[in-house]
Amino acid sequence: MNTIGIKSWLAGLFLISIVGITGYELTKERLKSLSIKSASFPIKYVRTEGEFQYLSKDEVKGILQPLVMASFFDADMQAIHTAVSTLPWVDAVTVKRVWPDAIDIKVHEKQPFARWGKEALITESGVIFSPKTNLPIQNLIIMTGPELEQVKVLEIMKGIKTALADQSMELAEFHVSDRWAWKIKLVTGMEILLGQDEQLKKLKRFLKTLTVLSQGQVDAMAVVDLRYPNGYAVTWRPGTIEIDWKAYANPDNEQQARDKALLSR
Repeated sequence: MNTIGIKSWLAGLFLISIVGITGYELTKERLKSLSIKSASFPIKYVRTEGEFQYLSKDEVKGILQPLVMASFFDADMQAIHTAVSTLPWVDAVTVKRVWPDAIDIKVHEKQPFARWGKEALITESGVIFSPKTNLPIQNLIIMTGPELEQVKVLEIMKGIKTALADQSMELAEFHVSDRWAWKIKLVTGMEILLGQDEQLKKLKRFLKTLTVLSQGQVDAMAVVDLRYPNGYAVTWRPGTIEIDWKAYANPDNEQQARDKALLSR
């Protein structure tokens, strides 16, 4: 290699070194600039939106407190989304940045459709959740059933509720054992035992028989046992006047029985 070639090679090497050092310094300054930029844009506002019937905005903001201490650019939207989603009453949530200093959070609450056991609630779609505090929510039907079968139990309960409502009867509790034996309790306190087979058929048959009884006679029923293939047994409340069932069973006396029932209303 001649002298000119060596000089050219050294000059090129020197130039590359200068470019490398300059690039490193520019990168360092750029990172420093970004750091200063991030620090200069703190999150000033966390805005929560939605219909808050059971969940409080303070509860949402409380769980977010450590997550919004970062700058506007550094705040982790996924972490915020996950944190809010873990709140028992939250059904769905959306999170977004709003320039230059805010985080907007939109929350949709779960709506309780019934109670599941003593402490949990269940939505109309069958989602079970357990709030930290037991709010005094009125007029919720109490349900129990086999583990992981809440959706099926819920759908059965809806059908029973409708069938009873058609007879002006209101469901208070519906229980299904692990062996799928059904038990119903009405708002009036009447209990109905349905057993493990043909439960809906037995219930409909029972409801049809009530048309010949007075309201007072129906209200006097404490426990109705439908676990029989062709009939049912009734435990009456104390002080109930005995009913002459033969009069209802004999077609010749059917109208007379109806008249007696009407007179006792």
